[in-house]
Amino acid sequence: MAAQEVDDFLDDELVNQYIVFPPEVIAAIDQVFPSQDPLDRADFNPVDYINNLFPTEQSLSNIEEVISDFQGKIHHLDSEIKSCIRSQSGVSADGAAALEEAQIAICQLFARIKDIRAKAEKSEHTVREITRDIKQLDIAKRNLTSAITTLNHLHFLVFGVDQLEVLCQKRQYSEIASLLQGVSRVMEHFTPYLDIPQVKQLADQLDQIEKRLGDQISNDFKEAFSGSGPKQPSTLTQLSEACSVLNVIEPRFKREIIRWFVGLQLVEYSHLFQESEENAWLDRVDRRYAWVKRHLLSFEERMGRIFSQDWEMSERIAVEFCILTRNELTKIMAKRVNEIDVKLLLFTLQKTTQFEELLSRRFTGASMEELLSSEKSAKKIESTNPFEEPVGKNPFEEEDETEKSVPTNQVQLTITESLTVSPFHGLISRCFENHLNIFVDSQDKNLAELMDRFVADLKIQGPSLAQAEIEGCCVLPSCADLFVFYKKCLLQCAQLSTGQPMLSLTSVFKKYLREYASRLLQSNLPRSNNTSSITPVLPMSMSSLTKDFTRELRDLSSGGAAGLIQNFQSLLKEGDMSSTSPKYSKDDIARICTILTTAEYCLETTQQLEGKLKEKVQPALADKVDLGSEQDLFGR
Repeated sequence: MAAQEVDDFLDDELVNQYIVFPPEVIAAIDQVFPSQDPLDRADFNPVDYINNLFPTEQSLSNIEEVISDFQGKIHHLDSEIKSCIRSQSGVSADGAAALEEAQIAICQLFARIKDIRAKAEKSEHTVREITRDIKQLDIAKRNLTSAITTLNHLHFLVFGVDQLEVLCQKRQYSEIASLLQGVSRVMEHFTPYLDIPQVKQLADQLDQIEKRLGDQISNDFKEAFSGSGPKQPSTLTQLSEACSVLNVIEPRFKREIIRWFVGLQLVEYSHLFQESEENAWLDRVDRRYAWVKRHLLSFEERMGRIFSQDWEMSERIAVEFCILTRNELTKIMAKRVNEIDVKLLLFTLQKTTQFEELLSRRFTGASMEELLSSEKSAKKIESTNPFEEPVGKNPFEEEDETEKSVPTNQVQLTITESLTVSPFHGLISRCFENHLNIFVDSQDKNLAELMDRFVADLKIQGPSLAQAEIEGCCVLPSCADLFVFYKKCLLQCAQLSTGQPMLSLTSVFKKYLREYASRLLQSNLPRSNNTSSITPVLPMSMSSLTKDFTRELRDLSSGGAAGLIQNFQSLLKEGDMSSTSPKYSKDDIARICTILTTAEYCLETTQQLEGKLKEKVQPALADKVDLGSEQDLFGR
């Protein structure tokens, strides 16, 4: 009876109320139950649907069948809905029963876990009772082992200290070295026990033995080298064994011996090349380096086997020689600065840098870590602009042809464009940096002579300028010579110093760039044929004329020089439309073209020169290199 009432209620509700679902619900239903039936669509239109079923009057003949079919579907859906509702009516009761069963199961599980935990604690207590005696025995064994080891170490330490006392008196350094190394290692185990008087006494006794050994070995070295050096092989062997002892004891004894011995090796050098001697001056600096080469060969032959290889004694002697030489040369140059000329300075620098390069090939620089802590790491200097790797007919490539343009009174150094800084680089030669103004002044003088020669050659050539092909353009050959000379000066100065002398050389470069623009370019522009003005300027500005000329030059692919002159002549006639004759002759136009092309070439190369100067100079000084005004002068 109750089921019948539910069905009647549902029938009334479905008939009297139209249910509208939200769009989200409709979308979810479409995903779960996809259907192509028009009745399932949310935008269902009954009229359209009926019209589709009965498009014509003849189709109304089967209306009874369609109605019967739909009634059957409606009855089937009603039955399914009622069945689902009836099945859900008892769900709440079933859920409560299931929840109650789950709670009962959880209580049972918790009780079992508690019981297992109690049994585990009981088992742990039982195991602890069983193993208590075993742990006590294990601790006792470990303590006993540590005590026995400590007693053995103590016995070895006492025996070793006593034995060292005996060996020190007999000077048996070979046995001392091995025994002292072991005793020192054992002593490290007793560092936590230094508050015990007996251990502290042994530690103090060991320190006294090391100090006594250091003093004793120092006296042995001084006695052995009191004359010309040890002559007996047994003495050399004993000193070599003493060096092995110095490797074990406190390092300050080794440093003192090395400092004394290196100073002893250079006593003769200090006497032969003292300031009052004739060999001390710069013109005989190569004798200093010849002396140390001979001395190192003699030292390694006679006494090299005294010191182990890790002492680097030959290198230490060479380094001390370099420092002593640098200090001596600094003092003597300060007193006789008026006697230094550029030829002598460059000669001395060449010999010095060659000697430093020899040392860098012979030694590793391992003993110079503290000395070179502030030095720059080795780096490779490379570049692709014309100052290093010229292409085509750039003048920096024509070394053989342009070397004749360099004044003969300039001493040339062998310059490599890829420089690798070694530990010995500048160890002596840095003392010459304060005197490199002599080199800069010499380059200033050479450039002045070079500029006078350029002007004289240009006057000899007369109206028709001699032309040189540079990258397909006609330029004055003197500009190529000038920049080749600049390149040589730059690389030479970079080898000598990259500090303040490089900035001074930059100022000289700027000076003669301005002079070249004034004396060889602007002053040689031709005057107009039909004007009385004496100012050697063109009717239009240099920059606009250069742009027009460059455009004309690009347009001429095959016209040659004649076509260039003809086109440029028509360009210059635009300045005076009333005149039927050109203002400039063909020779004048050729001269103008050459000067303008030379200015453009100088502008481009000056930019490269500025970049190269900034690359070579020290990074802190790079901002002070500026050739902008000179570039403006060529492009104006």
